[in-house]
Amino acid sequence: MIGNALFAFGIVLTTASQLRLPAVPLGVGEVCLVLWLALASLRLVVSGRICNPRAMLQIIAFWACFAFALSVGTCLAFLQRELDLDSMLHDAFAYLLMAAITFLIAATMRADGSLRQTEWFLLAFWNIALALQLAMGWGFISLPSVDPWFWDRFRGWAENPNQVALYCAVFTPLSLGLALSARGFGRIAGSFSCLLSFFVGRLTKSDTFLVAMVTAFALFLVLRIRTWLTSSEHRSGLRFAVAVFVVIAAVPLSLSLAPYILATADDVESLAISLTKDRGGEGTQRTASLRLQLWQDALHRGLESGSLGLGPGPHLEKPNVVNHRALPAPFEAHSTLLDTFTQGGLLAVIAVCGLLAGIFILALRAKLDAQAALMAALAIFSISHFVLRHPIVWFALAVGLILGSSRQPSPHASESEPCAG
Repeated sequence: MIGNALFAFGIVLTTASQLRLPAVPLGVGEVCLVLWLALASLRLVVSGRICNPRAMLQIIAFWACFAFALSVGTCLAFLQRELDLDSMLHDAFAYLLMAAITFLIAATMRADGSLRQTEWFLLAFWNIALALQLAMGWGFISLPSVDPWFWDRFRGWAENPNQVALYCAVFTPLSLGLALSARGFGRIAGSFSCLLSFFVGRLTKSDTFLVAMVTAFALFLVLRIRTWLTSSEHRSGLRFAVAVFVVIAAVPLSLSLAPYILATADDVESLAISLTKDRGGEGTQRTASLRLQLWQDALHRGLESGSLGLGPGPHLEKPNVVNHRALPAPFEAHSTLLDTFTQGGLLAVIAVCGLLAGIFILALRAKLDAQAALMAALAIFSISHFVLRHPIVWFALAVGLILGSSRQPSPHASESEPCAG
Protein backbone atom coordinates (compact mmCIF):
# COMPACT_ATOMS: atom_id res chain seq x y z
CA MET A 1 0.00 0.00 0.00
CA ILE A 2 2.81 2.44 0.87
CA GLY A 3 4.49 1.81 -2.46
CA ASN A 4 1.26 2.36 -4.39
CA ALA A 5 0.60 5.60 -2.52
CA LEU A 6 4.17 6.76 -3.16
CA PHE A 7 3.81 6.05 -6.86
CA ALA A 8 0.47 7.89 -7.12
CA PHE A 9 1.82 10.85 -5.14
CA GLY A 10 4.83 11.05 -7.45
CA ILE A 11 2.74 11.05 -10.63
CA VAL A 12 0.48 13.82 -9.35
CA LEU A 13 3.44 16.00 -8.33
CA THR A 14 5.22 15.63 -11.68
CA THR A 15 3.03 18.51 -12.85
CA ALA A 16 4.26 20.78 -10.04
CA SER A 17 7.10 22.40 -11.98
CA GLN A 18 6.70 25.70 -10.11
CA LEU A 19 7.30 23.98 -6.77
CA ARG A 20 10.81 22.85 -7.72
CA LEU A 21 13.82 24.47 -6.12
CA PRO A 22 15.82 26.80 -8.38
CA ALA A 23 18.57 25.11 -10.42
CA VAL A 24 17.37 21.64 -9.33
CA PRO A 25 16.36 19.51 -12.36
CA LEU A 26 14.30 17.00 -10.34
CA GLY A 27 11.19 17.78 -8.33
CA VAL A 28 9.42 15.96 -5.52
CA GLY A 29 7.35 13.96 -8.02
CA GLU A 30 10.39 12.60 -9.85
CA VAL A 31 12.10 11.70 -6.54
CA CYS A 32 8.98 9.78 -5.43
CA LEU A 33 8.93 7.87 -8.72
CA VAL A 34 12.60 6.92 -8.38
CA LEU A 35 11.97 5.68 -4.83
CA TRP A 36 9.00 3.65 -6.06
CA LEU A 37 11.16 2.14 -8.80
CA ALA A 38 13.62 0.95 -6.14
CA LEU A 39 10.82 -0.52 -3.98
CA ALA A 40 9.11 -2.20 -6.94
CA SER A 41 12.40 -3.64 -8.20
CA LEU A 42 13.15 -5.06 -4.76
CA ARG A 43 9.69 -6.60 -4.51
CA LEU A 44 10.05 -8.14 -7.96
CA VAL A 45 13.42 -9.68 -7.07
CA VAL A 46 12.16 -11.03 -3.74
CA SER A 47 8.90 -12.48 -5.08
CA GLY A 48 10.33 -13.70 -8.39
CA ARG A 49 6.85 -13.59 -9.93
CA ILE A 50 5.45 -11.49 -12.77
CA CYS A 51 1.84 -10.38 -12.43
CA ASN A 52 1.02 -9.61 -16.07
CA PRO A 53 3.28 -11.55 -18.45
CA ARG A 54 1.25 -10.72 -21.57
CA ALA A 55 1.29 -6.99 -20.91
CA MET A 56 4.96 -7.08 -19.97
CA LEU A 57 5.93 -8.83 -23.21
CA GLN A 58 4.13 -6.17 -25.24
CA ILE A 59 5.82 -3.41 -23.27
CA ILE A 60 9.25 -5.02 -23.77
CA ALA A 61 8.59 -5.40 -27.49
CA PHE A 62 7.63 -1.75 -27.83
CA TRP A 63 10.58 -0.35 -25.89
CA ALA A 64 13.04 -2.62 -27.68
CA CYS A 65 11.78 -1.41 -31.05
CA PHE A 66 11.66 2.22 -29.91
CA ALA A 67 15.16 2.08 -28.39
CA PHE A 68 16.57 0.53 -31.57
CA ALA A 69 15.03 3.29 -33.70
CA LEU A 70 16.42 6.00 -31.42
CA SER A 71 19.85 4.36 -31.44
CA VAL A 72 19.95 4.34 -35.23
CA GLY A 73 18.94 8.01 -35.25
CA THR A 74 21.63 8.87 -32.70
CA CYS A 75 24.31 7.17 -34.81
CA LEU A 76 23.15 9.11 -37.87
CA ALA A 77 23.23 12.41 -35.95
CA PHE A 78 26.75 11.60 -34.72
CA LEU A 79 27.94 10.89 -38.25
CA GLN A 80 26.39 14.13 -39.50
CA ARG A 81 27.85 16.04 -36.52
CA GLU A 82 24.39 17.22 -35.47
CA LEU A 83 24.35 15.58 -32.04
CA ASP A 84 23.25 17.87 -29.20
CA LEU A 85 24.50 15.96 -26.16
CA ASP A 86 22.54 17.91 -23.49
CA SER A 87 19.11 17.58 -25.12
CA MET A 88 19.83 13.98 -26.12
CA LEU A 89 20.69 12.97 -22.54
CA HIS A 90 17.59 14.80 -21.22
CA ASP A 91 15.23 12.85 -23.47
CA ALA A 92 17.16 9.59 -23.13
CA PHE A 93 16.90 9.75 -19.32
CA ALA A 94 13.18 10.56 -19.58
CA TYR A 95 12.57 7.57 -21.89
CA LEU A 96 14.58 5.30 -19.60
CA LEU A 97 12.48 6.39 -16.63
CA MET A 98 9.22 5.86 -18.56
CA ALA A 99 10.35 2.41 -19.74
CA ALA A 100 11.25 1.36 -16.18
CA ILE A 101 7.89 2.63 -14.88
CA THR A 102 5.79 0.77 -17.46
CA PHE A 103 7.84 -2.42 -17.06
CA LEU A 104 7.47 -2.49 -13.27
CA ILE A 105 3.78 -1.58 -13.39
CA ALA A 106 3.16 -4.62 -15.59
CA ALA A 107 5.46 -6.83 -13.54
CA THR A 108 4.25 -5.97 -10.02
CA MET A 109 0.63 -4.73 -10.17
CA ARG A 110 -2.35 -7.06 -10.37
CA ALA A 111 -5.39 -5.77 -12.26
CA ASP A 112 -7.79 -6.45 -9.38
CA GLY A 113 -5.35 -5.64 -6.59
CA SER A 114 -2.51 -3.15 -6.41
CA LEU A 115 -3.29 -1.58 -9.80
CA ARG A 116 -6.81 -0.68 -8.78
CA GLN A 117 -5.58 0.54 -5.40
CA THR A 118 -3.04 2.75 -7.16
CA GLU A 119 -5.77 4.22 -9.36
CA TRP A 120 -7.79 5.18 -6.30
CA PHE A 121 -4.74 6.71 -4.65
CA LEU A 122 -4.16 8.68 -7.86
CA LEU A 123 -7.71 10.03 -7.85
CA ALA A 124 -7.49 10.98 -4.17
CA PHE A 125 -4.17 12.83 -4.50
CA TRP A 126 -5.22 14.40 -7.80
CA ASN A 127 -8.46 15.78 -6.39
CA ILE A 128 -6.68 17.14 -3.33
CA ALA A 129 -4.04 18.76 -5.55
CA LEU A 130 -6.70 20.28 -7.81
CA ALA A 131 -8.59 21.65 -4.81
CA LEU A 132 -5.42 23.32 -3.49
CA GLN A 133 -4.54 24.72 -6.92
CA LEU A 134 -8.04 26.10 -7.40
CA ALA A 135 -7.85 27.70 -3.96
CA MET A 136 -4.61 29.37 -5.05
CA GLY A 137 -6.12 30.39 -8.37
CA TRP A 138 -9.07 32.07 -6.65
CA GLY A 139 -6.87 33.78 -4.06
CA PHE A 140 -7.83 31.81 -0.92
CA ILE A 141 -4.22 30.70 -0.37
CA SER A 142 -0.96 31.78 -1.95
CA LEU A 143 2.68 30.81 -2.36
CA PRO A 144 5.30 33.41 -3.31
CA SER A 145 6.92 31.25 -5.98
CA VAL A 146 3.70 30.06 -7.65
CA ASP A 147 1.56 31.91 -10.19
CA PRO A 148 -1.47 29.70 -10.96
CA TRP A 149 -2.48 31.72 -14.05
CA PHE A 150 -0.77 32.13 -17.40
CA TRP A 151 -2.56 35.27 -18.52
CA ASP A 152 -6.18 34.06 -18.40
CA ARG A 153 -5.34 30.34 -18.64
CA PHE A 154 -5.21 28.21 -15.51
CA ARG A 155 -1.94 26.32 -14.96
CA GLY A 156 -1.94 25.64 -11.22
CA TRP A 157 1.48 24.41 -10.07
CA ALA A 158 2.66 23.69 -13.62
CA GLU A 159 4.60 26.03 -15.88
CA ASN A 160 2.39 25.33 -18.89
CA PRO A 161 -1.43 25.18 -19.01
CA ASN A 162 -1.23 22.47 -21.67
CA GLN A 163 0.44 20.13 -19.18
CA VAL A 164 -2.49 20.50 -16.79
CA ALA A 165 -4.87 20.00 -19.73
CA LEU A 166 -3.14 16.73 -20.67
CA TYR A 167 -3.43 15.39 -17.11
CA CYS A 168 -7.08 16.41 -16.98
CA ALA A 169 -7.68 14.69 -20.33
CA VAL A 170 -6.29 11.47 -18.83
CA PHE A 171 -7.98 11.71 -15.42
CA THR A 172 -11.44 12.49 -16.83
CA PRO A 173 -11.99 9.11 -18.59
CA LEU A 174 -9.82 7.30 -16.01
CA SER A 175 -12.13 8.52 -13.24
CA LEU A 176 -15.15 7.61 -15.35
CA GLY A 177 -13.88 4.06 -15.75
CA LEU A 178 -13.39 3.68 -12.01
CA ALA A 179 -16.83 5.12 -11.33
CA LEU A 180 -18.45 2.59 -13.68
CA SER A 181 -16.69 -0.35 -12.04
CA ALA A 182 -17.29 0.78 -8.45
CA ARG A 183 -20.33 0.77 -6.18
CA GLY A 184 -21.69 3.08 -3.52
CA PHE A 185 -19.31 5.82 -2.42
CA GLY A 186 -16.70 4.72 -4.96
CA ARG A 187 -19.05 5.55 -7.81
CA ILE A 188 -19.74 8.99 -6.33
CA ALA A 189 -16.03 9.67 -5.80
CA GLY A 190 -15.16 8.60 -9.34
CA SER A 191 -17.92 10.73 -10.85
CA PHE A 192 -16.83 13.75 -8.80
CA SER A 193 -13.23 13.32 -9.94
CA CYS A 194 -14.38 13.05 -13.55
CA LEU A 195 -16.38 16.30 -13.33
CA LEU A 196 -13.63 18.16 -11.43
CA SER A 197 -10.96 17.12 -13.93
CA PHE A 198 -13.15 18.23 -16.83
CA PHE A 199 -13.85 21.57 -15.14
CA VAL A 200 -10.17 22.29 -14.52
CA GLY A 201 -9.33 21.18 -18.04
CA ARG A 202 -11.70 23.80 -19.42
CA LEU A 203 -10.06 26.44 -17.20
CA THR A 204 -6.79 25.81 -19.06
CA LYS A 205 -8.55 26.99 -22.26
CA SER A 206 -6.79 24.28 -24.24
CA ASP A 207 -8.41 23.78 -27.63
CA THR A 208 -6.92 20.29 -27.83
CA PHE A 209 -8.52 19.35 -24.51
CA LEU A 210 -11.93 20.42 -25.81
CA VAL A 211 -11.58 18.40 -29.02
CA ALA A 212 -10.23 15.38 -27.12
CA MET A 213 -13.09 15.39 -24.62
CA VAL A 214 -15.80 15.80 -27.27
CA THR A 215 -14.30 12.93 -29.26
CA ALA A 216 -13.83 10.71 -26.20
CA PHE A 217 -17.34 11.39 -24.89
CA ALA A 218 -18.97 10.65 -28.27
CA LEU A 219 -16.98 7.43 -28.58
CA PHE A 220 -17.84 6.45 -25.02
CA LEU A 221 -21.58 6.86 -25.67
CA VAL A 222 -21.41 4.70 -28.79
CA LEU A 223 -19.41 2.00 -27.02
CA ARG A 224 -21.68 2.11 -23.99
CA ILE A 225 -24.71 1.46 -26.17
CA ARG A 226 -22.83 -1.43 -27.79
CA THR A 227 -22.07 -2.87 -24.35
CA TRP A 228 -25.70 -2.65 -23.25
CA LEU A 229 -26.81 -4.40 -26.45
CA THR A 230 -24.27 -7.22 -26.43
CA SER A 231 -23.83 -8.00 -22.72
CA SER A 232 -25.98 -10.85 -21.43
CA GLU A 233 -26.28 -9.21 -17.99
CA HIS A 234 -28.22 -6.27 -19.50
CA ARG A 235 -30.49 -8.29 -21.81
CA SER A 236 -33.52 -8.11 -19.53
CA GLY A 237 -32.85 -4.75 -17.93
CA LEU A 238 -33.74 -1.13 -18.55
CA ARG A 239 -30.35 -0.37 -20.10
CA PHE A 240 -30.93 -2.88 -22.89
CA ALA A 241 -34.32 -1.35 -23.64
CA VAL A 242 -32.85 2.16 -23.72
CA ALA A 243 -30.04 1.02 -26.03
CA VAL A 244 -32.51 -0.66 -28.42
CA PHE A 245 -34.68 2.45 -28.45
CA VAL A 246 -31.68 4.70 -29.20
CA VAL A 247 -30.55 2.48 -32.08
CA ILE A 248 -34.04 2.23 -33.59
CA ALA A 249 -34.73 5.95 -33.22
CA ALA A 250 -31.30 7.11 -34.42
CA VAL A 251 -32.01 7.04 -38.18
CA PRO A 252 -35.49 8.67 -38.23
CA LEU A 253 -34.41 11.20 -35.61
CA SER A 254 -31.35 12.15 -37.67
CA LEU A 255 -33.45 12.58 -40.81
CA SER A 256 -36.01 14.71 -39.01
CA LEU A 257 -33.33 16.93 -37.45
CA ALA A 258 -31.27 17.33 -40.64
CA PRO A 259 -33.11 20.47 -41.90
CA TYR A 260 -32.80 22.10 -38.47
CA ILE A 261 -29.10 21.27 -38.24
CA LEU A 262 -28.43 22.72 -41.67
CA ALA A 263 -30.38 25.87 -40.81
CA THR A 264 -28.43 26.38 -37.59
CA ALA A 265 -24.99 25.40 -38.92
CA ASP A 266 -23.71 28.94 -38.53
CA ASP A 267 -24.86 29.06 -34.91
CA VAL A 268 -23.16 25.74 -34.18
CA GLU A 269 -19.95 27.03 -35.77
CA SER A 270 -20.15 30.19 -33.69
CA LEU A 271 -20.69 28.13 -30.54
CA ALA A 272 -17.66 25.96 -31.33
CA ILE A 273 -15.51 29.03 -31.93
CA SER A 274 -16.71 30.63 -28.71
CA LEU A 275 -15.49 27.60 -26.74
CA THR A 276 -11.92 27.89 -28.04
CA LYS A 277 -9.33 30.08 -26.35
CA ASP A 278 -9.41 33.68 -27.56
CA ARG A 279 -12.80 32.76 -29.15
CA GLY A 280 -11.14 31.91 -32.44
CA GLY A 281 -9.44 35.30 -32.61
CA GLU A 282 -5.89 36.37 -33.27
CA GLY A 283 -4.41 34.17 -30.54
CA THR A 284 -5.97 31.00 -31.98
CA GLN A 285 -4.93 31.88 -35.52
CA ARG A 286 -1.38 32.69 -34.42
CA THR A 287 -1.09 29.37 -32.56
CA ALA A 288 -2.41 27.45 -35.55
CA SER A 289 0.02 29.20 -37.91
CA LEU A 290 2.97 28.45 -35.62
CA ARG A 291 2.03 24.79 -35.31
CA LEU A 292 1.70 24.38 -39.07
CA GLN A 293 5.13 25.90 -39.58
CA LEU A 294 6.66 23.60 -36.96
CA TRP A 295 4.97 20.53 -38.44
CA GLN A 296 6.22 21.33 -41.91
CA ASP A 297 9.76 21.82 -40.60
CA ALA A 298 9.60 18.55 -38.62
CA LEU A 299 8.37 16.58 -41.62
CA HIS A 300 11.10 18.08 -43.79
CA ARG A 301 13.72 17.36 -41.12
CA GLY A 302 12.63 13.75 -40.76
CA LEU A 303 12.67 13.16 -44.50
CA GLU A 304 16.15 14.70 -44.72
CA SER A 305 17.38 12.00 -42.33
CA GLY A 306 16.08 9.31 -44.66
CA SER A 307 13.18 8.60 -42.28
CA LEU A 308 15.72 7.26 -39.75
CA GLY A 309 15.56 10.17 -37.31
CA LEU A 310 18.33 11.97 -35.47
CA GLY A 311 18.06 10.48 -31.98
CA PRO A 312 16.46 11.76 -28.77
CA GLY A 313 15.97 15.48 -28.27
CA PRO A 314 14.56 18.38 -30.33
CA HIS A 315 15.96 18.98 -33.81
CA LEU A 316 14.16 22.03 -35.24
CA GLU A 317 15.35 25.58 -35.72
CA LYS A 318 13.59 28.45 -33.98
CA PRO A 319 10.29 29.31 -35.71
CA ASN A 320 10.00 32.64 -37.44
CA VAL A 321 7.68 34.39 -34.98
CA VAL A 322 7.67 37.55 -32.88
CA ASN A 323 10.05 37.40 -29.88
CA HIS A 324 11.62 34.22 -31.27
CA ARG A 325 14.85 35.03 -29.43
CA ALA A 326 13.15 34.07 -26.16
CA LEU A 327 12.36 30.59 -27.49
CA PRO A 328 14.62 27.62 -26.71
CA ALA A 329 16.94 26.22 -29.34
CA PRO A 330 16.75 23.61 -30.73
CA PHE A 331 12.96 23.47 -30.90
CA GLU A 332 10.32 20.70 -30.85
CA ALA A 333 7.43 20.22 -33.26
CA HIS A 334 4.98 19.76 -30.33
CA SER A 335 3.45 16.75 -32.04
CA THR A 336 4.05 13.22 -30.80
CA LEU A 337 4.12 11.66 -34.24
CA LEU A 338 6.31 14.34 -35.84
CA ASP A 339 8.72 14.64 -32.90
CA THR A 340 8.98 10.85 -32.87
CA PHE A 341 9.62 10.96 -36.62
CA THR A 342 12.50 13.41 -36.19
CA GLN A 343 13.97 11.34 -33.34
CA GLY A 344 13.48 7.72 -34.36
CA GLY A 345 12.23 7.89 -37.90
CA LEU A 346 9.46 5.84 -39.43
CA LEU A 347 10.16 2.78 -37.27
CA ALA A 348 9.56 4.75 -34.06
CA VAL A 349 6.32 6.19 -35.46
CA ILE A 350 5.10 2.69 -36.33
CA ALA A 351 5.97 1.49 -32.83
CA VAL A 352 4.04 4.32 -31.12
CA CYS A 353 1.02 4.00 -33.42
CA GLY A 354 1.04 0.22 -33.02
CA LEU A 355 1.08 0.52 -29.22
CA LEU A 356 -1.85 2.96 -29.14
CA ALA A 357 -3.85 0.97 -31.69
CA GLY A 358 -3.14 -2.31 -29.91
CA ILE A 359 -4.35 -0.99 -26.55
CA PHE A 360 -7.43 0.51 -28.20
CA ILE A 361 -8.28 -2.85 -29.80
CA LEU A 362 -7.74 -4.64 -26.48
CA ALA A 363 -10.10 -2.19 -24.78
CA LEU A 364 -12.73 -2.72 -27.48
CA ARG A 365 -12.54 -6.51 -27.18
CA ALA A 366 -12.69 -6.38 -23.39
CA LYS A 367 -15.57 -3.85 -23.49
CA LEU A 368 -13.56 -1.34 -21.47
CA ASP A 369 -15.48 1.63 -22.83
CA ALA A 370 -13.87 4.34 -20.69
CA GLN A 371 -10.40 2.94 -21.42
CA ALA A 372 -11.07 3.03 -25.16
CA ALA A 373 -12.26 6.63 -24.81
CA LEU A 374 -9.04 7.40 -22.92
CA MET A 375 -6.95 6.04 -25.80
CA ALA A 376 -8.92 8.23 -28.21
CA ALA A 377 -8.25 11.28 -26.03
CA LEU A 378 -4.52 10.47 -25.95
CA ALA A 379 -4.50 10.06 -29.73
CA ILE A 380 -6.06 13.52 -30.15
CA PHE A 381 -3.55 15.05 -27.73
CA SER A 382 -0.70 13.35 -29.55
CA ILE A 383 -1.49 15.30 -32.71
CA SER A 384 -0.56 18.70 -31.27
CA HIS A 385 1.46 17.84 -28.14
CA PHE A 386 4.47 15.67 -27.35
CA VAL A 387 3.18 13.33 -24.65
CA LEU A 388 5.83 10.59 -24.40
CA ARG A 389 7.71 12.19 -21.49
CA HIS A 390 4.73 12.36 -19.11
CA PRO A 391 4.41 9.54 -16.51
CA ILE A 392 0.60 9.78 -16.44
CA VAL A 393 0.49 8.88 -20.14
CA TRP A 394 2.52 5.70 -19.60
CA PHE A 395 0.46 4.80 -16.55
CA ALA A 396 -2.68 5.08 -18.67
CA LEU A 397 -1.11 2.94 -21.41
CA ALA A 398 0.01 0.34 -18.86
CA VAL A 399 -3.47 0.24 -17.33
CA GLY A 400 -4.97 -0.34 -20.77
CA LEU A 401 -2.54 -3.18 -21.50
CA ILE A 402 -3.03 -4.86 -18.14
CA LEU A 403 -6.82 -4.63 -18.04
CA GLY A 404 -7.19 -5.55 -21.70
CA SER A 405 -4.79 -8.51 -21.45
CA SER A 406 -6.28 -9.78 -18.19
CA ARG A 407 -9.69 -10.15 -19.81
CA GLN A 408 -8.33 -12.23 -22.70
CA PRO A 409 -8.72 -16.01 -22.37
CA SER A 410 -5.52 -17.83 -21.47
CA PRO A 411 -5.08 -21.60 -21.96
CA HIS A 412 -2.72 -21.70 -18.97
CA ALA A 413 -4.77 -19.44 -16.69
CA SER A 414 -5.43 -22.21 -14.19
CA GLU A 415 -1.74 -23.05 -14.01
CA SER A 416 -0.47 -19.51 -13.46
CA GLU A 417 0.87 -18.72 -10.03
CA PRO A 418 -0.92 -15.92 -8.15
CA CYS A 419 0.89 -12.65 -7.83
CA ALA A 420 1.00 -10.79 -4.57
CA GLY A 421 -0.82 -7.51 -4.90
